[in-house]
Amino acid sequence: MQKEALPAPGGDRIEKLDPRFLTTLRDHVHRTLRSAILSGRFAANERVNERQLADQLGVSTTPIKEALRQLETEGLVETLPRRGVLIRFNSGWAEEMILARAALESMIAHLAAKRISKNEADTIEAIVAQMKTATAAGSPDELIALNETFHDQIHVSSRCKYLARMIERQQFYDASIRRVIHSDPQERDKALSEHAAIAAAIMSGNSDKAERVMRDHVVRSGETYLKIVFEKNEDI
Repeated sequence: MQKEALPAPGGDRIEKLDPRFLTTLRDHVHRTLRSAILSGRFAANERVNERQLADQLGVSTTPIKEALRQLETEGLVETLPRRGVLIRFNSGWAEEMILARAALESMIAHLAAKRISKNEADTIEAIVAQMKTATAAGSPDELIALNETFHDQIHVSSRCKYLARMIERQQFYDASIRRVIHSDPQERDKALSEHAAIAAAIMSGNSDKAERVMRDHVVRSGETYLKIVFEKNEDI
């Protein structure tokens, strides 16, 4: 008798992986599941099934098990006897990640203002100019890419190694959440104003102001993320 296939959990909450990624399958499975969790596509305390996840992603259960173990070390899931794997990410956890990222990004901006070169300052100025054009055009996808480029350039200018590695675990947005945020004209204008202020403080060498405006920017954008992901959840 043929075994009946298990239904995918939640339909299209996560997408099948691109075959081009098969050479680094474990890492891509981990990033895909992590992104789905951090985007609120799984509820806090929801039980996830390895076989269903494997079927939905189009992979075997081996990379799923490896990814879940890695997610457990990050505290995003928990394996309990006789209960399986439960999602532990909630609004409280997300808020802590936002505050941690704000602390790290603000210190990186502080150091970037002290260490930035003339060529790096010109690069940041050019990125902000591109942001102004993309904001006026209302192009969310371009703004998403420019936002990442902007912060990456600040990391480069800061000469930070340890802090840059630490901040990788505090990346809680994915493209879908960023697209929702940047689809709002008011949010686009706020983000542009904040990025311009950060760039001006860094380029002028005002490390204290760079630290402050970066912290305020990350916290405010984080609050927008919390509202989008958790406003309908009981635990906020």
